[in-house]
Order: sequence, then C-alpha cells, then structure tokens
Amino acid sequence: MHDIDVKDVKSAFRRLMEGNAEYMIAKQGRGDVSEEIRHLTHVEGQKPYAVVVCCSDSRVVPELFFMVGIGEIFTIRTAGNVIGEFELGSIEYAVEHLGVRLVVVVGHSVCGAVEAAIHGGAGGYTKAITDEIKGIIGDETDPYSCEKLNTHNSVNKIKSSPVISELMEKDGLVVCGGHYHNHSGEFTLLDEYKSGGVFIE
Repeated sequence: MHDIDVKDVKSAFRRLMEGNAEYMIAKQGRGDVSEEIRHLTHVEGQKPYAVVVCCSDSRVVPELFFMVGIGEIFTIRTAGNVIGEFELGSIEYAVEHLGVRLVVVVGHSVCGAVEAAIHGGAGGYTKAITDEIKGIIGDETDPYSCEKLNTHNSVNKIKSSPVISELMEKDGLVVCGGHYHNHSGEFTLLDEYKSGGVFIE
C-alpha cells in the first residue's frame, strides 16, 4: 500500500503532480492493480490520500492522469463535475471516516456539459446539470472561462458543508480546484488556489 499519510497534504499533492508529469510522457498507465494490493486493501481497508472530484467524460480518467493504483484516491465523477447532496455526502465520508485532508476538483477542456450550458442547456435529467452550470456562467461564452467558473462553483459548494468547513478550520483540510488539459494530458492547479504556500515546498 502507498506510504503517504492521509493527513500529509503536501505529500499527497506532490504525489498527484509527479504522477501527472509521468503520465504526459507515458505510453501506458502505471498504478498498482496487483493481486497483492487488491488483497491488502480488502483485508486492511482503504486509506486514500486524496479525494478527486472529476467529470464523467471518458477522456478524463484521474486514475490514469495521476498514475495511481488501487486505494490511492477516492474518486467522485459526475458529468460537468457538478456537486449535489450525494457528492457532498461522499466527500464528507472520505474526510470524516477515512481521514483524507486533500480534496481536488478537476475541471477539463472541451467539457460537454459546459458546452451544452453555454449553448442553452439540455433536456431530460441532463437539464439539472446544465441548469446548474448556466446559473454560474451567466452570459460568459468563453469555454475556458466557463470551465473555471464551474470548477470554482464546485469548490465553493464543497466548502459550504459544515463538516468540511470545520475540518478546514481545525484540521488542515484543503479543498482546491484545477484543470485537466485533454490534449496535452497536463493537470494544472488554478491560480486562485496556489496562494498560501500549501503546495509550495
């Protein structure tokens, strides 16, 4: 199993960024999916060091672009990486019961949900997703700006949880947002979340 303390935010973030750097030049994925790790996590339970909230887009797979294996990240995926009660409950479980202290929201380029919201929305149950995004982006039509606004909104919704806000204040929980660039494979932390020295050695 990985040797990162779930409460060591800097080491957790460094592991993700090192994995992403490796991913950008790799031909194949790398992450421990062995019989041994399956057995170990089955017997000893899971000890992920990061929560990753990501879009359901099939091109955006955090286990691949962070080059992680079984038991390393607690992944929550919804179209448009939007946050509702089920997603918040899942994050609260990870931070309360598994001790995770890093939550990363990952927006991405060419997001279909964001594009649909820019162009008026969608029907069926998808409408709930595009309506959420439309309410945040307003009249903005630049895709990257809209993607960032959507990521910020998800970060703010996560921070609005009393459980999460208390852990941020009292126990060093960090909630941040970043962007995955589909073409290059690079993950970058959005500028707004780089302040405070949390991720600076």
